[in-house]
Amino acid sequence: MRILFVSLSIVIVDQVTKLLVKGFSIPFLGFEVKGLQLGSSIKIFGDTLRLTYIENPGMAFGIDLGGKMFFSIFSILASIGILIYLFKARNEHILFRLSLAMILGGAVGNLIDRVFYGFLYGEGPLFYGRVVDFIDADFFNISIFGYHLNRWPVFNVADASVTCGVILLLLSHHKTRKKEEKILSTENIQESVNNSKSFPTNESS
Repeated sequence: MRILFVSLSIVIVDQVTKLLVKGFSIPFLGFEVKGLQLGSSIKIFGDTLRLTYIENPGMAFGIDLGGKMFFSIFSILASIGILIYLFKARNEHILFRLSLAMILGGAVGNLIDRVFYGFLYGEGPLFYGRVVDFIDADFFNISIFGYHLNRWPVFNVADASVTCGVILLLLSHHKTRKKEEKILSTENIQESVNNSKSFPTNESS
């Protein structure tokens, strides 16, 4: 399915940006990218947008609800589930499939961090890696249930992809529901017209 190229592109962009931030080396080529120091921050557009390198063991935007192994296994199962559903929905509207592809790409992007980064960087065994976050943005303040958020949690390309995918999914659902309501309304009108035509008329003698 061509829609999977969207997921693949997201994974590639996500991993390339993370490797540039974290740093990596290819010894046999003598190639090395230093990356940023963990916890360091570089201003891009003042305080509105900064490049801040942090790592977290949890979900998107640093949400942590359990252990590293739990999130690694959960991410694998979720990615497989989305892939299967995406295959079954191959005849659905493009907006719906695009939203699933974006969510899948983001899920796989962060999954790679959790599964491989700990092992590749000598920080832990497989499945115990931490997710690399670096986009530090100040869009607008949020107040939810008495909790005031002055600045967005640091995130990455995968997080942004999942978020945008969920928004598209909601828009797709809304669009589909509106279409179904319109079809149902048209059918009801047509049925009313047909019923009115079927009523016998009284002829005056």
